[in-house]
Amino acid sequence: MANYEPCSSDESDVNCSCHEKVLNQDLAAYQSTGVSRQMIESSARYGTRYKIYENQLYRDEKCMFPARCQGIEHFLRQLLPVLPNMDLIINTRDYPQINTAWGNSVGNGPVFSFSKTKEYRDIMYPAWTFWAGGPATRLHPRGIGRWDLMREKLEKRAAAIPWSQKRELGFFRGSRTSEERDSLILLSRRQPQLVEARYTKNQAWKSPKDTLNATPADEVSFEDHCKYKYLFNFRGVAASFRLKHLFLCKSLVFHVGDEWQEFFYDQLKPWIHYIPLKSYPSQEEYEEILQYFRTHDQLAKNIAEQGYNFVWQHLRMKDVKCYWRKLLKGYAKLLTYEVRPESELIHIGGAKDEL
Repeated sequence: MANYEPCSSDESDVNCSCHEKVLNQDLAAYQSTGVSRQMIESSARYGTRYKIYENQLYRDEKCMFPARCQGIEHFLRQLLPVLPNMDLIINTRDYPQINTAWGNSVGNGPVFSFSKTKEYRDIMYPAWTFWAGGPATRLHPRGIGRWDLMREKLEKRAAAIPWSQKRELGFFRGSRTSEERDSLILLSRRQPQLVEARYTKNQAWKSPKDTLNATPADEVSFEDHCKYKYLFNFRGVAASFRLKHLFLCKSLVFHVGDEWQEFFYDQLKPWIHYIPLKSYPSQEEYEEILQYFRTHDQLAKNIAEQGYNFVWQHLRMKDVKCYWRKLLKGYAKLLTYEVRPESELIHIGGAKDEL
């Protein structure tokens, strides 16, 4: 990574240039064809239809996940004073919708999704969880949200537990949404002096078999993750919402697999901000990498600090809002038709905050 050039840390940067490459790549799929009214109508089945018209926001009457729509609308309403008229199809499901193998026909986009792999051409937007609609847990019964508040909590917690006071253990606590996590759990049972990793219940839990034949563990707050030097992140059904939180502990983040992406992942660089692991690591691979960093403690600390600094400086609420603004303005330029009002959509509101 000798050629890595960090993003500007200028607090006055209002152009969120750090993440601009991603939105340009996503929009490029429609540069040659533009976006027609027929394309919007054909893709409406893949998500919730939104319309911005004369600085007002409208939406389908029904939203599949109301809390997720709330998280999206928080940003859209703030940006209404500067956004042109447009129609949007925003996917609130976990999974992306438009496979690249389907080609560039009328019915294949554009659809906005929070996460995707290279097999999909969905346009990534900042997930609803920056404000509302995150996974509901015992510790967060209304869902993990309000990234601005969580940032402050984790910043304070990280400052209270310096590197020298962190426990020299790998740590993971989460549900078994994928068997990819099993080998770390099994290593923890075999070598508890190296890893503390256990499964919690999820909504599908029926018996200890669903937690790898063990009693479900209690959930652990993000703040208490900061007690450990080494934190593990895995994909869930799609990209995991926990990743951005782990960095703010100033602990070393091990990110398993690189298939799933969110809009900010592109500027997170392996071995600079986090430690990459291939999908489905073996117990031996986990053991080897943890032992390595136990004997290279300063390197681990440096990478942990660089990961923290990136997320703290370039994943602020202002950066999320900026990304939404640049993304939607760029998208609106692709529309090849005149946007018109539609009586079947409900009125969500106008601007709630001035920019």
